[in-house]
Amino acid sequence: MDEVSKKKEYLIDRNGKKYEVVIGLEVHAQVLSESKLFSTSPTKFGAEANTQVSLVDAAFPGMLPVINEFCIKQAIKTGIGLNAKINNKSIFDRKNYFYADLPQGYQISQYKDPIVGEGSVVLDLTSGSKTVGIERLHLEQDAGKSIHDIDPKNTLVDLNRSGVALMEIVSKPDLRSPEEVNAYVKKLRSIMRYLGTCDGNMQEGSLRADVNVSVRKQGEDKYGTRCEIKNVNSIKFMQMAIVHEANRQVDILEEGGKIDQETRLFDTKKNETRSMRSKEDAHDYRYFPDPDLLPLEFDNAYVEKIRKEIPELPDEKKSRFIEKFNLSSYEANILVSDLDTSKYFEEVIKNSDVKNSANWITGELFALLNDKNLEITESPISAKNLSNLINLIKDGTISGKIAKTVFELMSDGDKNPIDVVREKGLEQESNPKELEKLIEKVISENQDKVKEYKSGKEKLFGFFVGQAMKVSGGKANPQLVNEILKKKLK
Repeated sequence: MDEVSKKKEYLIDRNGKKYEVVIGLEVHAQVLSESKLFSTSPTKFGAEANTQVSLVDAAFPGMLPVINEFCIKQAIKTGIGLNAKINNKSIFDRKNYFYADLPQGYQISQYKDPIVGEGSVVLDLTSGSKTVGIERLHLEQDAGKSIHDIDPKNTLVDLNRSGVALMEIVSKPDLRSPEEVNAYVKKLRSIMRYLGTCDGNMQEGSLRADVNVSVRKQGEDKYGTRCEIKNVNSIKFMQMAIVHEANRQVDILEEGGKIDQETRLFDTKKNETRSMRSKEDAHDYRYFPDPDLLPLEFDNAYVEKIRKEIPELPDEKKSRFIEKFNLSSYEANILVSDLDTSKYFEEVIKNSDVKNSANWITGELFALLNDKNLEITESPISAKNLSNLINLIKDGTISGKIAKTVFELMSDGDKNPIDVVREKGLEQESNPKELEKLIEKVISENQDKVKEYKSGKEKLFGFFVGQAMKVSGGKANPQLVNEILKKKLK
């Protein structure tokens, strides 16, 4: 999977023919709000089943929906973050279908007149940047949840999610590989986390996607018949589903068959998609404007007021990091991709060198977090103490090599690095007189190597540096060791 995702383009080769994969995503992002889209019920994750359900959510007769204005503002903010057109008038429609966990027998959604129109996001890929078009963003309410693994004979229904506000972000069919899907979902997640409109927690179902996949021969303009893979809840599974589904479609075409437009499910254990039902078209849902909700209308002044609340977004922060701190595009992109990482970085550089801070965060710290499976907000080393460690290297108290040992010791309880250094006796030896004694000892014990060095084997210089560091227990200041050795070996 990793090899596939790193390719600049994803083409499937069959019998000398190359097929291009065309991908579009419908990302369902839960609006970060304390209450639901049309009721005052709470939205807290993990609550006991059916404890966050109002009469509106349960579709009791006569109960009328009332729009949550905060959710509207969150959708507008997201639209602005996606460089999209904000529509001053939008309409809520009823999307009719029956599921046991959909108590109304319809979902309140938006169809022809969504709150947000066309937009775009820029992806940073290994092969360069790419702009992906956004078709629309519309608001809709989530369904409940059917539970099949508690009672062996019955399906249970939890309506806690019923009525929770979702933003469905529909991309244009501009994605061409698993790598691009990975970058696209991460970019959407990053933008919404910066905006505070969705927490992006895929494990809790706050972000999931329907993946539309089709294939066509390389060089063709006409799109192939697409299949929709429903409710994929991790980027890894999206990539795996795309690879399997694209290959399945190519195999069918190569055997002379045709692709049926259908909805499919991805079986993560078997790593395969399987048919769920024939794909519905809009007319199958019998959309019509919800008679209980008037058209949603607001003026430009309302949008501009919200626009003024928009914080610095990832692309803007990346440009600032490059221009102000002289970071490379690659470094800046890593540091801004996650809001909490960018906050941590800016906290560290308040008191320490920018370049070294970037290197330590993207190197040692990321490795530590990955090893312990932690988010940066859970880092066992605070930004303040990482800054202190970097400063100990800069002022010569410890070497870069010793700093890595100190870093490991710091991770056990966020210890102050200077305390660790003193406790373990790890201070760097920078006294020239002491280093001269040490170096003279090394030279006197290796006279044969001295003769070889002076006869032209200059590569042996590294040997003397290594011996000096060994004798000092790694505590000698490498820069001073180099300077003194050059003088002594003339």
